[in-house]
Amino acid sequence: MRDARTYDPPLLGVRVVDLVSGPMRALSRHLIDLGAHVTRVHLAGVTDATGFGPVVDGTALGDAITTRGGRVVTIDPSTTAGTTAWDELVTAADILIENTTPGSAAEAALQVDVLCQAHPALVVLSISDFGRGNDFSTWRATTPVFHALTSELSRSGIPERAPLVPPGELPYDVAAAQAAFELLGVYLDRLRTGLGDRIDLSVLDAATQALDPPYGMTGSAAAGVPLSEAPRGRPEERERYPIIPCADGYARICVLATRQWRGMFEWMGRPAEFADPEYDALFVRFASPTLLPAIGRFFADKTRAELERQGQEFGVPIAGVLTLAEALASEQVAARGFFREVELAPGLVGPVPAGVVEIDGARAWTDEEPEAAPRVGRADVLAGRDRGDGRLPLASFRVLDLGVIVVGGDTGRLFADLGADVIKIENSAFIDGSRASQGATGMRPGFAAGHRNKRSIGIDLRAPEGRRLVRDLVRHADVVLTNFKPGVINSLGLDYASLEEVNPGVVVVDSSAFGPTGPWSRRLGYGPLVRAATGCTDMWVYPGEPGTFSDASTVYPDHVCARVGAMTALAMLVRRERTARGGSVSVAQSEVMLSHFGARIAAERLVADGHPGSGPEHDAPWGLFPTAGDDDWVAVTVRGDADWAALCTVIGREDLEADPSLSDTASRAAHRGRIDAAVAEWTARRPPFEAMQTLQSAGVPAGAMLRAIEMPDWDYYRQRRMFREELHPYGSGPYVMENVQIHAERVAEPPQGPAPLLGEHTRAIAVELLGLDDDRIDELVRDGILEVPAAVGAAAIP
Repeated sequence: MRDARTYDPPLLGVRVVDLVSGPMRALSRHLIDLGAHVTRVHLAGVTDATGFGPVVDGTALGDAITTRGGRVVTIDPSTTAGTTAWDELVTAADILIENTTPGSAAEAALQVDVLCQAHPALVVLSISDFGRGNDFSTWRATTPVFHALTSELSRSGIPERAPLVPPGELPYDVAAAQAAFELLGVYLDRLRTGLGDRIDLSVLDAATQALDPPYGMTGSAAAGVPLSEAPRGRPEERERYPIIPCADGYARICVLATRQWRGMFEWMGRPAEFADPEYDALFVRFASPTLLPAIGRFFADKTRAELERQGQEFGVPIAGVLTLAEALASEQVAARGFFREVELAPGLVGPVPAGVVEIDGARAWTDEEPEAAPRVGRADVLAGRDRGDGRLPLASFRVLDLGVIVVGGDTGRLFADLGADVIKIENSAFIDGSRASQGATGMRPGFAAGHRNKRSIGIDLRAPEGRRLVRDLVRHADVVLTNFKPGVINSLGLDYASLEEVNPGVVVVDSSAFGPTGPWSRRLGYGPLVRAATGCTDMWVYPGEPGTFSDASTVYPDHVCARVGAMTALAMLVRRERTARGGSVSVAQSEVMLSHFGARIAAERLVADGHPGSGPEHDAPWGLFPTAGDDDWVAVTVRGDADWAALCTVIGREDLEADPSLSDTASRAAHRGRIDAAVAEWTARRPPFEAMQTLQSAGVPAGAMLRAIEMPDWDYYRQRRMFREELHPYGSGPYVMENVQIHAERVAEPPQGPAPLLGEHTRAIAVELLGLDDDRIDELVRDGILEVPAAVGAAAIP
């Protein structure tokens, strides 16, 4: 089934061989929904048939949801018929994805290097927990281990308490989107060059980049302060996006901009205590000991619905904190038709997400094997593009970046790091919130990280002449990125329907909190409000302690939504080779987030309908344990009997292994407290890195809780070239930033272009792309249509 509206899948005709098992199958879901012909292969001696996710009525729902709509074949390459079938399948493929364990018999049997030599046009994505060819390649990880090693865990929880593992399986979910972006970037380049490549994807790297990157962009409330400067222990960040009790629960506000504070002030009845103009400053409000209590008294007798309605009237970003069940029953989810009833197994019908994007106004999803379509062979649009010798797959592409704050900035940065000419269009009258904390001529680490390798042109979009200039720029663009509130881009005449007449091949990507339609579409939306309205905040609490909300420090889902928008834009550029036309892409951050809890949502509904569940989802131990040191912790997890036996040997508790009451997952989960006490006794006597190293050496997934400042010096990240220092001409630097985006032979490290000042390249772009001479540029600058950096003068920057 596809969306009833016309949906032309962008990856139609792209053939993918899928050998992936486990939660990284979420990558397959993206490819299937975008229209690729995905053949899931049970390859004897190579693939693992183990399912993942909650099990209901004997069906592993994670598997069922991520693989529906793909073709399934079984091949035994030890037979003559199997060898022939395998060779024919790979020969016909454009892409192969696999996640054999480095050093394993399965990896040796697959012989990826031989496949790449025999099929030089094949794009291969090899997934592993820690990447290949380094000292950590044979280590294994799980969700808690990834959270520990990405530094996410160090910021999750309440000060003076133990860290808290976030809900769901977020590291895998965000890594899948990063993987899709990398894969499609390299595949698009293959259409241009005819040469494939092998991508070495580490789930740890991808999760670090796409969940809460410690050296990436931070939210507006961080005021440009990087996560690496956070204090030891869980930082007290709850005043940034405060959650306030009300008559029927809790509501969260995000009062960041001056205009938002003034709306809050008016809503509260202009209290004299806060009338001083100094309260316009964010840091003054954060430091006030009386402001939040006053807001609390104001909220106390109002329901969440009343607060949302009134807050919107006064321009105050606000959302009620909903449970997951309340979010699913909301009018917005119903109006958007995000969940569809699908048969996941015979007699097992449950709700599944209907894709995470909309393309040309239609849901990008399918649960059927795609129709036969010719392969994308010729690349007429790309044929004339010069890749150059810089080994950057998106060289010669041009992107117009109208995005703001995290999701806007990071989407453009992904293209820029791979060689695209990304032009940030901005204006000081409505300055990007991520730039506002540093001023138009300053530079803080977060902005420098999110906007490196871009150019900036200052244009006033309020003026008709400014909008005309942007439309002229669109003539030279492949992609336009926006994340304004729904309706704004249409009113400016910069939506795809308006730009199509200027450039039929342009792809317009729009990201918003709740999507372009539905009763919540016009809500003021920030990531913390999206988390509150989708049930994520309510789940991000200590077990059995409602109200211990602990998601204040994360910027999830901004970075993963940037990947979703970017990967879909690349898919649309693939479609453009087939159709010669662009199109529109819409990303709703709330729906990306809900999709990450899709298996849980389906399981709860099916069990409520009377279908039997099948025991605990996780073995024991599965969690965090204190180690020697100051607030130092290690994640320790067991995936089955082999891990359990290894763990018992390492900690010297062979008696536990011999205990028949702990002989399987269900029995160990039933005695979780007893097992946790034994593990904690062992970890408490060891430093975190020693505990991690000892356990990993025995094959037990474990990870020391890293803090952001510790990450660049850990050997793993050094060997993976994950970070680098960059100097910025207007910063206090050097700044630590992400380095390698794609580990592949034909892809270089990102260029080192510094993030621009506002309007730093206005003159150069006006001459190069708009054909304006100096006199006309000067006139437009005097009229306020164009803008150049005030600190360096109109002619100082060429």
